[in-house]
Amino acid sequence: MEELEIAKALSAIAHESRLAVFRHLVQAGPQGLPAGKLAELTGLAPSSLSFHLKELVMANMASSRQEGRFVIYSAKYETMNAVLAYLTENCCGGNPCTPASPACCPEGESS
Repeated sequence: MEELEIAKALSAIAHESRLAVFRHLVQAGPQGLPAGKLAELTGLAPSSLSFHLKELVMANMASSRQEGRFVIYSAKYETMNAVLAYLTENCCGGNPCTPASPACCPEGESS
């Protein structure tokens, strides 16, 4: 992914409500969730939820599909994985960063 796409994806989930929606979509798996169920799980009003879902879809972090009279939303795992790979590759030199093994920090620095 290009940096602009990464920035859009990170920006999309940098909002508390969108992060909550995205977390529910990830947990739901590839089958996704209908908008009504997402509203129930998050406690968001339908108009607010619609706005946040639109932002996630525009950032390619979620997709939607029509099933009968329902709109089903799903997390875009390929985008999520690309963002994680970008952060790992470009921020940590491809090494995992953990408190026990701060491989991404230059010697003598702590995270």
